[in-house]
Amino acid sequence: MNLEQARSNMVEQQIRTWQVLDQDVLDLLYVVPREDFVPAAYRNLAFSDMEAPLEGTAGGERMWAPKMEARVLQELAPRRTERALEVGTGSGYLTALLAHRAAHVTSLEIKPALAAFGRANLERHGAENVTLLVADGARGTSPEFRSQAPWDLIVLTGSVPVLPGALLESLAPGGRLFAVVGEAPVMSARLVTCIASGAHRSVDLFETVIAPLANCKQPPRFRF
Repeated sequence: MNLEQARSNMVEQQIRTWQVLDQDVLDLLYVVPREDFVPAAYRNLAFSDMEAPLEGTAGGERMWAPKMEARVLQELAPRRTERALEVGTGSGYLTALLAHRAAHVTSLEIKPALAAFGRANLERHGAENVTLLVADGARGTSPEFRSQAPWDLIVLTGSVPVLPGALLESLAPGGRLFAVVGEAPVMSARLVTCIASGAHRSVDLFETVIAPLANCKQPPRFRF
């Protein structure tokens, strides 16, 4: 496989056509080698328009499709002065993209095997402004989540049926949160901005379906 041609095709045919037009984001996709974050057995899928499996994980976890990673980075628009919190490290690829744009990234991964995989990838990439912790951040109430709040950026890499209030309360004024909210087959990619203490503005960007975040808050269920 010609890696550079495959990368260029990914950017031009998948990502740019999915409303990702921020040139800094597009350029970054050439800087962070996605193929180094995909399990070796699936390296040939690194640039495919699909979710690549993360081999050896009990839950059958998958990486986001490349266009999803790029679109989320564009929507969050990290700044060099901002601190980001990622809930769900996975392969570490989105973590690395965030690390190139933000001052520091704290990434929480509830599954030790995934945390080890992501850590190895990030160390190989040389991401020095990342703190990776084995912890549960799905509800925004864990000590690892709360100890450094408020956050400038929060991104959830798995879907949640509802957004816990604790997540929103952990945003600094001007901070942004990205999450996929809802339950299959109807989910929305949502960007929430903290416009002032206790006040938030939400925009649903597009419809998608991704796997749920481990241990996420569940809505009340009607029982007969």
